[in-house]
Amino acid sequence: MTRLLVVRHGNTFGVGEIARRVGARTDLPLVESGVEQARKLGHYLAANKMLPDMVYTSELQRARQTANYALAAAGTSAMVMPRAMFNEIDYGPDENLTDDHVIARIGHAGLRAWEDHGIAPPGWLVDPVQLQKMWQDFGAELVRNMVGATVMVVTSNGIARFTPYLTGDYPAFLTKYKPKLVTGALGILLHDGTAWTVKDWNIRPAADRWAR
Repeated sequence: MTRLLVVRHGNTFGVGEIARRVGARTDLPLVESGVEQARKLGHYLAANKMLPDMVYTSELQRARQTANYALAAAGTSAMVMPRAMFNEIDYGPDENLTDDHVIARIGHAGLRAWEDHGIAPPGWLVDPVQLQKMWQDFGAELVRNMVGATVMVVTSNGIARFTPYLTGDYPAFLTKYKPKLVTGALGILLHDGTAWTVKDWNIRPAADRWAR
């Protein structure tokens, strides 16, 4: 059984700070609560015997920091390899703006289309079909080269939300889960030698009780 853990980086905005839609061009570090989320992720991985054999991250510091703090908390030293393919999408004219500004430009329906169905609004520099294929190619790479391993990917929500296309049945995934991962949360996918399945999604190790 090959296991893929897909993690969204921890918080990049502090208490009282209005969150913004940060993409590939906005390289923010973790704030204190984000570091704590990463550490609790590490404790979760250790407690559930899911220590990764290999870790991939985006090139952005929020993802790399999340991985490093998590691994330190888990007491393991897996190799961490940044890959540009896991960088967040580029939000174009909405980069680094609050959702109020985004909604003023594209409307509530435009934002819901992205949140619920991965349909990008005009101006965002993202190709959903390409992201679907990217995950499918990455999954095939793991099946070829890392059978039986646990691999963790730390990325951003705009990238992570397309991971379930690995299963070949995204509509079935949507009957059980919302595609969004909250900050510090993870999804678990398994490959049994035949196909990928989503075991769980949006697990929040930083919650008082681990929950979806």
